[in-house]
Amino acid sequence: MTPASPSRITEDDLYLFNEGSLFRAYDKLGAHLEERGGERGCSFAVWAPNAERVSVMGDFNGWSRGIAPLRPRGVSGIWEGFLPGVRQGALYKYHVQSRHDGYRADKADPCGFLHETPPRTASVVWDLAYDWGDRNWMRARARRQAADAPISIYEVHLGSWMRAPDQPQRFLGYRDLAPRLAEHAVRMGFTHVELMPVMEHPFYGSWGYQVTGYFAPTSRHGTPQDFMHLVDTLHQAGIGVILDWVPSHFPNDAHGLAYFDGTHLYEHADPRLGFHPDWSSCIFNYGRNEVRSFLISSALFWLDRYHADGLRVDAVASMLYRDYSRKPGEWIPNQHGGRENLEAIALLRRMNEEVKRSFPGAATCAEESTAWPGVSRPAAEGGLGFDYKWDMGWMHDTLRYLARDPVHRRHHQDELTFRGLYAFTENYILSLSHDECVHGKRSLLEKMPGDDWQKFANLRLLYGYMFALPGKKLLFMGGELAQRREWTHEESLDWHLLEHESHRGVREWLAHLNRLYQAEPALHRHDCEPAGFEWLDTADRAQSVLSFVRKGQARDPLILVACNFTPLPRHNYRLGAPSGGFWREIGNSDATQYWGSGQGNLGGVQAVPVPAHGRSHSLTLTLPPLGVLILRHEGTAR
Repeated sequence: MTPASPSRITEDDLYLFNEGSLFRAYDKLGAHLEERGGERGCSFAVWAPNAERVSVMGDFNGWSRGIAPLRPRGVSGIWEGFLPGVRQGALYKYHVQSRHDGYRADKADPCGFLHETPPRTASVVWDLAYDWGDRNWMRARARRQAADAPISIYEVHLGSWMRAPDQPQRFLGYRDLAPRLAEHAVRMGFTHVELMPVMEHPFYGSWGYQVTGYFAPTSRHGTPQDFMHLVDTLHQAGIGVILDWVPSHFPNDAHGLAYFDGTHLYEHADPRLGFHPDWSSCIFNYGRNEVRSFLISSALFWLDRYHADGLRVDAVASMLYRDYSRKPGEWIPNQHGGRENLEAIALLRRMNEEVKRSFPGAATCAEESTAWPGVSRPAAEGGLGFDYKWDMGWMHDTLRYLARDPVHRRHHQDELTFRGLYAFTENYILSLSHDECVHGKRSLLEKMPGDDWQKFANLRLLYGYMFALPGKKLLFMGGELAQRREWTHEESLDWHLLEHESHRGVREWLAHLNRLYQAEPALHRHDCEPAGFEWLDTADRAQSVLSFVRKGQARDPLILVACNFTPLPRHNYRLGAPSGGFWREIGNSDATQYWGSGQGNLGGVQAVPVPAHGRSHSLTLTLPPLGVLILRHEGTAR
């Protein structure tokens, strides 16, 4: 180690890090290949303020503790040094000797760019150089992610989306997945792919939500450049990439962040603040300045070095409330005596502000399961600053309703219409995520009542209803296949189901919905504004029919939607129309190509001057069984 060599960390960097405002900490901390004084090697820097000594150990020095010591930078808590001769691919850890209780530990690099494939736990010296080919996408992405743009997200767990056909237990690499995933997303018409956490995690069964490497894609699928290639391939195919990001908790693995320097450095010492009862994991100390620098740097890192288009922040509700999943006496009120986690709120607001400042056009989304106000409103207006929020209420209400036998649905129509009371209080994403098809909840198909035909019809009805409502869309992988069994992270999706007409029908219907959603301005332009939606009739509980209109700008064709939630076709059903003229049937979930019964309206219906539902004109329709109709106004008769 050469302690006299010039540092890449300036005094200003140290000040900003300790202040909580160094948001490119990954450029300063961690391991960086460089040349100093004519020698090529690697600089190392790590935050361990309560350490007495810190040294670098690795395969380049026989994993010897103490022979490559780092030097402290004043009172900043950062230890650094330069080691000549260390090359790309070298394995290393920090040996930390604490000032407290004789604690010693070998720790992976909190800012490491690559780590060994679990169960091995060393960090890997790695450079992040990559020649990107996605310039056109990056220039255009701001308009593709705006509130008035069509956003349809395909949620993917890379380890179980597809496995090697000849070795079903082997993961496909990032480069193997890239063309397959891009082709599938394009064929299905999705605008974005959302990846469940790719950050390095020791326990595969956590699905990536127990992160130890906040700056490293998991090496289970390849190198950082391999992951960059996946993102690049999706971008060049016109598909955006959203990454799950988990600042809500982290595991207590010995090589990770927990008790890093012999003290509770990243986490709260008091378990009422620092231990998460749901996940048996540690909670970040959001009020600590250096932790704020670390977490916001992690968020920006994926947007910067990996060209991610957005972050979906996991378990935001658990961050907002000090009493989340805790009984009385198991939590500590804030300074005002309330249950709000003021430090976490400040962190989320600052993170969202920095994303918008540094990466205009990137989007953030909150998985927030309560009625916290203003999640997707600017921080300057008292909100949290996210662009979008998952609509968990819609998901629960709709799935509960559709799980009912159709004979009982007439008594529960409020479960569908209740969303109208809050639909535009946030910028919502209608999500049918991985959480809805695991842990005994059954797949979406198997949630549906009735015989096999009715199950498929109900599922097509669900998708049609979802895509017709205001709000962006998200569907977990396997939903497009009408997967029968629950998702498991240990196996590939059941791609063989597409050999059956019933499953192919769901896939083709979903692809058609995605195309309609993008092609028809009325279906997306006012997704987050009340100007784009109007109920036609919510009162026909007896027949379990629901109808509404979607509207774009003045010249955009109106869209009329009618849903029949019973297995009985409704012939000669009169429905008020917003305008006279011809209404073309552009979507019918009961069409034979989707494995439906083929009942419909022969291409469209002419509105006649017969009043209904408060309108001067009306349509006489055939509503297909367990079906949804989507009609576009085309003005004159055809």
